[in-house]
Amino acid sequence: MHDYIKERTLKIGLHFVETRSTVRKIAKEFGVSKSTVHKDLTERLPEINPDLAEEVKKILEYHKSVRHLRGGEATKIKYKQEKKQQLNNKSVLKNEQARLKSMQERLKNTQERLKSDQARMT
Repeated sequence: MHDYIKERTLKIGLHFVETRSTVRKIAKEFGVSKSTVHKDLTERLPEINPDLAEEVKKILEYHKSVRHLRGGEATKIKYKQEKKQQLNNKSVLKNEQARLKSMQERLKNTQERLKSDQARMT
């Protein structure tokens, strides 16, 4: 195993234990894929530092046990944001419709004034 891989694996393992972040978050922070982080934590780390690997394993198992909750929460937040956006879009649409109606009324009034001015001039 190359030294840079060992070094990255140790850094990721220590960071994972300190922060208890998700694999996805750590992958983003270290600029590697989720697969790489997972392989570093589950396959490479036990060879390099078995004690740290044991701690990491416990955290990974915990994350696995609550992932259905996390996924449900993410979905809930997603739909809540979509609903908020839909309400906002409806509000914008109502405002635009009111503005259009106002402009139509002003146009109608202007046309009526023009007609009456033309009638007076003839």
